[in-house]
Amino acid sequence: MPKMKTHKGTAKRVKITASGKLMRERAFGNHILSKKSKSRKRVIATPATINGQIRRNVKKALKI
Repeated sequence: MPKMKTHKGTAKRVKITASGKLMRERAFGNHILSKKSKSRKRVIATPATINGQIRRNVKKALKI
């Protein structure tokens, strides 16, 4: 059987930490920032962890 291929689109968007957590960037942080509050922009700037059922799907796509 051939090797399983990593889903490259997912690999570019998700980083794996040393402890095995999956980190992703948040959406809505690229443009039209003037109407967003400072606190909202601060939250958008911080990375988020991937949890729950989606974590399982992402791990399968990354072949972890």
